[in-house]
Amino acid sequence: MRKKILQAILLAVAVTGLALGGPLVYTTVLLVENTVRTQQQETASRIADQIDDQYARGSTLDLEAVRPAVPRQGYLKVVDQNGNIHSLGTPISGGTVTSSANTVPRGSVELSISDDNMRSSQLSEGGLVMLLLVLSVSIGTVVATLTARRLAEPLQRVAERATRLGDGDFRPDPRRHGVQELDALASALDASAAALAQLITRERELVGDVSHQLRSRLTALQLRLEALAMHPEQETAAEAGAALEQADRLAEVLDELLAAARAARALGAEALDLATELPGIVEEWRQRLRADGRVLRMKVPDTLVVRATPARLREAIGVLLDNALQHGGGTVTVSARISEGTAVIEVTDNGSGVPDELAGHIFERGVSGHGSTGVGLALARALVDADGGRMQLATARPATFVIFLPVPKPDDVLAGVGWRADPGPR
Repeated sequence: MRKKILQAILLAVAVTGLALGGPLVYTTVLLVENTVRTQQQETASRIADQIDDQYARGSTLDLEAVRPAVPRQGYLKVVDQNGNIHSLGTPISGGTVTSSANTVPRGSVELSISDDNMRSSQLSEGGLVMLLLVLSVSIGTVVATLTARRLAEPLQRVAERATRLGDGDFRPDPRRHGVQELDALASALDASAAALAQLITRERELVGDVSHQLRSRLTALQLRLEALAMHPEQETAAEAGAALEQADRLAEVLDELLAAARAARALGAEALDLATELPGIVEEWRQRLRADGRVLRMKVPDTLVVRATPARLREAIGVLLDNALQHGGGTVTVSARISEGTAVIEVTDNGSGVPDELAGHIFERGVSGHGSTGVGLALARALVDADGGRMQLATARPATFVIFLPVPKPDDVLAGVGWRADPGPR
């Protein structure tokens, strides 16, 4: 995009330079020649006036009297009133600039100079114009580059924002670009992200509620059928046993469908090294916490590979860090470790913690003790669940949230690796 914008602007600058530069150089050359010829004609007229004064006084023609008016290395040829030819100077070979004037009652004056100085002036003046033209084009190129960058970078950021939105990163982006149309598009993307976040949260809640209700009803049905299968009447017991077998198959189908749904949601999950992924997330939030006078620390093993979707992981941890920024206090710590073949990510702060009345409902949509929407934690939990992990509140005081994520190959996870500790700014 930037290349196309730059090419378009440079083409306009080049066309403008050629359209104006060519005629301007040609005009400059003609102007220099016209100035030289005008001055030469004025000099010839002054010499003719001096010769007329000599004739008027009755004096004989004296060319030495007009020598001061003749340009250096110039050649003067005078035809007197009797038709005789007189000259002053040496005839010029090569190109010349010649001017003539008439004397009274008859006769003429012809003044010639070499055109070398005129051509040199034309070259220097035309070169100066060309230099100014090149300078103008260079300035236009710089302006074009800056303009292309100013236009392309916001478009690139908006495109990246749309890509992250498609990957499941629903965090709003407060940056605006100073271009009305792009700012409107960014606002529309933020609105779409909020709507998608609520939609996904409702979908996860619906799937969870439906699966819970189905499992509860199915379990109750299986218990009743098991009791009927022990009925003394053989026919009744046989029918109950057949029904119980169908119920067991239905339970297996339900488990398979839920497993398939989880696998489909986690389709974009990939192997991520937390030693590489977490520092980028932490650095993004460190500046925000530092602006609030707080410190963000990180502790992660040198090698800890998990299976997750990058955008979902960034969103989930981002929600927890934003929750610590808005509702917590003191130092915030992000740590990761391996526990029984599962990766554990903890986000904790030294604030007052989660109130007792909210601790059991903190992940429910609409639950918030500080006037917020109550959607963030519910969405974060749904995103972690979509990747086959889970999120929970480990301790209310201090507030410690834990994310459990599967590892691709448990045998490859090193339990005793060294730690990469980031103590944060001092």
